Amino acid sequence: MTVEVTRLASGLSVVTDRMPHLESASLGVWIGTGSRDELPDEHGISHLLEHMAFKGTKKRTARQIAETIEAVGGDLNAATSVESTGYFARVLKADVPLALDVLADILSEPTFDPEELRREQNVITQEIGATEDAPDDLVFDRLQETAFPDQPIGRSILGTPETVRSFSAKSLRTYLNRNYRAPNMLVAAAGAVDHAQIVREAEARFASFVGPDAPKPEAAKFGGGTRVETRDLEQVHIAVALEGVPVRDPSLYSLQVFTSVLGGGMSSRLFQEVREIRGLCYTIQAFHMPYSDTGMFGLYAGTDETDAPELMRVVIDQIENATETLNEAEINRAKAQMKAGLLMALESSEARLGQIARQMLAFGRPIALDEIVAKVEAVTVESARAAGRALIARGKPAIAALGPGNGLESTAAIAESLVRPAV
Repeated sequence: MTVEVTRLASGLSVVTDRMPHLESASLGVWIGTGSRDELPDEHGISHLLEHMAFKGTKKRTARQIAETIEAVGGDLNAATSVESTGYFARVLKADVPLALDVLADILSEPTFDPEELRREQNVITQEIGATEDAPDDLVFDRLQETAFPDQPIGRSILGTPETVRSFSAKSLRTYLNRNYRAPNMLVAAAGAVDHAQIVREAEARFASFVGPDAPKPEAAKFGGGTRVETRDLEQVHIAVALEGVPVRDPSLYSLQVFTSVLGGGMSSRLFQEVREIRGLCYTIQAFHMPYSDTGMFGLYAGTDETDAPELMRVVIDQIENATETLNEAEINRAKAQMKAGLLMALESSEARLGQIARQMLAFGRPIALDEIVAKVEAVTVESARAAGRALIARGKPAIAALGPGNGLESTAAIAESLVRPAV
């Protein structure tokens, strides 16, 4: 196994995955903090901080940050999610120390210049506006809000124009100091990397991140309910969710297989029945998003308003039918797809970087490929069916619908029937 882990005295974890056939390396710093860790008056601050990290430090301007990496042919990026924030670089192997220096610099010495802050607040406000104009994206924000009402985990990662514009350099620094602490952080690298070198660089460059663990977010509570918004659109966009399972739940892989069989590709039941046979939509998919203490199983479709009620009736029938009739061939096909995805990810340093980082954040250790494959292989027809039955016995669904008014309410009412009392 090429993966190595070292935990520094500060609590910072360092994990590497050496790929000796490569000449480049992908590196990242992950913080186990995301939008659900925000206080009530901090909605959107995680994402704003991610943007502001690149907007100047005590030794580099925003332009110099970009030029330093691009001068060696590399690139920088970052992403904020519900439970984590990551900052990444990809460079040639000789430039690994430089990349780590830049990543440490933007996180330990940001200046939060007021003029840069005003500009970036305007940029994010435009990003929020772009989401409002994209109903196939917006419906997922509405679904999250409905599934987890009045909770940080249910709020949009971007925030609102009002909250984003309310933040100051002081509020950004308060949030950073509270959450960006070594026990809550991870330095990861994959590709042409030497573990000992990464450890030395991390010890030297991330020494300022000290302190106890960051505060734990409030426990999530799946609420459910219906949110319908009438909009002048060509299509109805509808998403339905049920409470799923956490990332450590023993039934996770069975539920992932159930989800794949139901709506995970062109051979899935929903794609074949709803699109190929009945022609009721162009796009339909099922998904499951596991979090640390809960999960969200869902499906999404975009369709004509006149077809929406029929589409939802077919979807409900397919979900209920799948809990009793999934067969061996479907299960084997879904497992083959999952295993292929895992193996294909081994060919990319970026994918391997993301994989080991997610594993470290979720489990505190990298998970060997053989261990994951064994869990996938252990899924049976009955365990997948049982995972599906457990879904529709947990409580009322969350429903979000956007589009022309005709049929929205009746379509949502049909979706509300996706509940089966526990036996």
